[in-house]
Amino acid sequence: MKFGKYIKDKGLEIFWFLLSYFFILLMLLAFKVNGEVLLGISVVFVLLFFSLLLTGYLKRRNFYTSLIQNVKGLDKKYLVLEMLNKPNFYDGELFYEILYEINKSMNETIKQYEYSLNDFKEYVELWIHEIKLPIASLTLMEHNQKGKMVERYAEQVRRIDDYVDQILYFVRSENAEKDYLIKETNLQQVIKQVALKNKDDLLAHDIQFIVDVQDEVVLTDAKWLEFIINQIVSNSIKYVRSDVSSVIKFTVSKTKTQTSLHIYDNGIGIPLNDIHRVFEKTFTGENGRKRGKSTGMGLYIVKRLCEKLGHKITLSSVVNQYTEVVLTFALNDFYKMKD
Repeated sequence: MKFGKYIKDKGLEIFWFLLSYFFILLMLLAFKVNGEVLLGISVVFVLLFFSLLLTGYLKRRNFYTSLIQNVKGLDKKYLVLEMLNKPNFYDGELFYEILYEINKSMNETIKQYEYSLNDFKEYVELWIHEIKLPIASLTLMEHNQKGKMVERYAEQVRRIDDYVDQILYFVRSENAEKDYLIKETNLQQVIKQVALKNKDDLLAHDIQFIVDVQDEVVLTDAKWLEFIINQIVSNSIKYVRSDVSSVIKFTVSKTKTQTSLHIYDNGIGIPLNDIHRVFEKTFTGENGRKRGKSTGMGLYIVKRLCEKLGHKITLSSVVNQYTEVVLTFALNDFYKMKD
């Protein structure tokens, strides 16, 4: 708060003070008041007025400086009221009360939206669980039938199932911490579940599924990790090359502080310009436009879940050579099982 602007804002009050002082001075002169007394009265009068002016400035400066600094320092600006002390000057009290009412109204509105959003999420989750039943029935019917037409239907059912999973995990990722359980998880077992889920597509595309992973154990949630790896494998299957024998390979590397799962494929690869954007929401890139099967949501959800679980995910690729995704799990002694 600048003193010059404050004085300028008080211009009218200063004008009336000077005018009042001028008339008082004329009255004192009319009564032939002694010059020294006149000077003393004038000094006291001026000092008193400017003391009041300065005191008012200092009170306001402290309050508004604190307000500005707190607003700049907060990510959630609407919480600024929690950081302020109630001012001890009248117009500041009015401003504080107005902020309080605005904040209260906003919080009530946010609560209404949260309740509405939670109701919607609950409905979506319920709908997803209900739609999973006919999908499972269709899958079972497909296994009991044979023929190319049935295989084409089965492929579409698997795609529907994958998209339904994406919706489910996207909705849950908002509050993932309420749904996951971090514990020691065997990587080989999770990869096995992913292989079983994708076995028909792996056979149809004649893809070698190589798992060079022994009894490696990491701290994660098995259900969430299965979804993450499944999305990566689905992409590898989706973008196979027709001029080579396709491979999806799993390997592990370790350090003293972390374990990394490497998922490699020799598919069409990702253009250099697209690599830094593959985890962005709805980004399909050049490959997605060419093949027209991508929603751009799979890797976005994967990245989001990895952040929630405390895992790191990186991706490297060269066009027409390979794509490699690395999932890194930190080692934490706090979670280790005691013998």
